[in-house]
Amino acid sequence: MDKKSLSHTAWKCQYHIVFIPKYRKKKLYGQLRSDVREIIQTLCNYKGIEIVSGAVCIDHVHLCVSIPPKMSISSFMGYLKGKSTLMIYDRHPDLQNKWNKAFWARGYYVETIGNLTEEAIKKYIAEQSVESRKEDSEGSAF
Repeated sequence: MDKKSLSHTAWKCQYHIVFIPKYRKKKLYGQLRSDVREIIQTLCNYKGIEIVSGAVCIDHVHLCVSIPPKMSISSFMGYLKGKSTLMIYDRHPDLQNKWNKAFWARGYYVETIGNLTEEAIKKYIAEQSVESRKEDSEGSAF
């Protein structure tokens, strides 16, 4: 569903994100898994991010989120991983000393989710290029 912001702009910016605990430790089970799920939902609500779907697996987290275009994916991930680490260590202080203050690994995987295939986009760009060359040969009259 398209979202609308105050500037009357329609948008649909969805991302598939995967991130892992430091050293890919298989620690996300039991109460910690429940806490991570709750923390991620809370932090996304604070920023107005819609979680389309998600899963906390034993050694990684999958999220499908809808992020407003004014927010970059890198700033969102910095916020999510940073704040969630603090909240996890607040609830589970015994984990803090194990990984040298970092709960999540440094990187993450992200891909955009759209309604168009790569082939459709390539075809559209090629058609626009042909149309543009045609307009150039005809002149640029208004």
